Amino acid sequence: MSAAVMHPMGMSGEIELTLTARGRRVLGGLAVLVAFAVVLIGGRAVAGAPADPIPVDTYTVSTGESLWDIALAYTAPHDDVRDTVDELVALNGLGDGGLRAGRQILVPAR
Repeated sequence: MSAAVMHPMGMSGEIELTLTARGRRVLGGLAVLVAFAVVLIGGRAVAGAPADPIPVDTYTVSTGESLWDIALAYTAPHDDVRDTVDELVALNGLGDGGLRAGRQILVPAR
């Protein structure tokens, strides 16, 4: 049994396609399933509150300085320098971690 019926060509040369009662039920059921999935999945996409602002200072990179050197100067004695490097990369959008002398970057305020 088919869910659609094709009628012969009319005067304009187009084929007319008509849904049967079964086809309309199947299409309606699919629409309900899609709407249900959107409600289930889409209902979970909720934005959280904005993060607290981080106090920062600007720092001018000197010749020969690395991101590690800068992070070492801004890391508390018992903290991990790698965490500070990650924070510097995130604050400044440094995808590759590359620096050049004279560039001003944001560093966590002391």
